[in-house]
Amino acid sequence: MASTASTMQALGTEAPAFTLPNTHAASGGSTVSLADYANHKALLVAFICNHCPYVIHIRDAFNAFAKEYAPLGLATVAISANDASTHPDDAPEMMSKEAERYGFAFPYLYDEDQSVAKAYRAACTPDFFLFDANRQLAYRGQFDASRPKNSEPVSGIDLRNAADAVLRGDAVSGEQIPSIGCNIKWKAGQEPDYFPT
Repeated sequence: MASTASTMQALGTEAPAFTLPNTHAASGGSTVSLADYANHKALLVAFICNHCPYVIHIRDAFNAFAKEYAPLGLATVAISANDASTHPDDAPEMMSKEAERYGFAFPYLYDEDQSVAKAYRAACTPDFFLFDANRQLAYRGQFDASRPKNSEPVSGIDLRNAADAVLRGDAVSGEQIPSIGCNIKWKAGQEPDYFPT
């Protein structure tokens, strides 16, 4: 199984703005913007997709994490930027079914033109970007050390530790381990300059 690591965007980077359609059926076709979360203590932007085995491996634990941390002030948004023409399992209608089937506790947004993924320098699924109250990047890295083919438990410990620190108003350790996953499926000729060749 080929894998791609996150780019490890510079800590302190300001969260890029976005406005994207929410595929979650419960949303009624609304859009979601960065500005919608202005009053939250922290914001987690996660790039995921339906078909990636790395995402499937942590899907239930990640959803549980989002549910657990929402009352504490952490908003979670998931974005899929995969090219649906080459990966139809990741098309918006399939994203909607995925969100309903697994009861996602967060908006599941579709970045059709892949501009938001590029703005965040997202590279893989899953790829996590945790922003503090000032919407400055405090953590980017793995959910935990578990992978589809190792024996590590899916605990979310790395992201949990980072979220706990941000919600307390503490600094997050700069020693962060990149997330590993499937590469984002870029449209032909649209691969970003940071994407490994």
